[in-house]
Amino acid sequence: MKILAVIPARYASTRFPGKPLALLGGKPIIEWVWQCVAQMPALTEAVVATDDERILDTVRQFGGRAMMTSTQHRSGTDRCGEVLTNLEGQGQQFDVVINLQGDEPFTQQSQLENLIDCFAHADTQIATLKTPIVSTEELFSPNNVKVVCGKDGRALYFSRQPIPYLRGAESGEWLNRQPYYKHVGIYAFRAETLKEVVKLNPSALEVSESLEQLRWLENGYNIQVGTTEQANIGIDTPEDLAAAERYLHNMKK
Repeated sequence: MKILAVIPARYASTRFPGKPLALLGGKPIIEWVWQCVAQMPALTEAVVATDDERILDTVRQFGGRAMMTSTQHRSGTDRCGEVLTNLEGQGQQFDVVINLQGDEPFTQQSQLENLIDCFAHADTQIATLKTPIVSTEELFSPNNVKVVCGKDGRALYFSRQPIPYLRGAESGEWLNRQPYYKHVGIYAFRAETLKEVVKLNPSALEVSESLEQLRWLENGYNIQVGTTEQANIGIDTPEDLAAAERYLHNMKK
């Protein structure tokens, strides 16, 4: 199986402009993400997809591969689709495309391997990950996306609300009565599926919850969900970067 990993990285973040180039442990955030994929034998190719020359130059300086993509993309998924199209135009072919966000510096290779394993199911079109929720605060925060799955591991729904609703129980008891899972926002697509989903218009559920994956569910795509014990630390703000520095420091102790 030929696997392409794409790392979308744009400069103009509203909450944290220039985020991919911010230093974490003395290295740009984007370099941490690149190192994860660059050292993974299962991947055929890896590319940072950006819309800014500064990110392009930085990636090339540390020995990575980067590609300029349109400034008009609405999501990292769209940026992945452009990279796939460009590489196919150069004669390369891929079976699966992984979308790994450029602000996830602590992603583990084992998580990407879990994604790839999901494609052992012939009918898997899209794969993603979930991790157990361990605190009530985490469960009820709308910043943590929750997911419920069928017995076959396919996603039934994603929501910013706790799902399922536990009738007749106080909120503090929910985690004792029912397992809950947080969505880990790493995706993989069969190449043909990626080409299809980037053509879809935003859907009603997606607009309601501001969750792109609901567009795919509404349009009938199968999303297989693997499990990881690690909840990634994403960096959206300078405060998140400070927390990541503390986490990195503790890891080195």
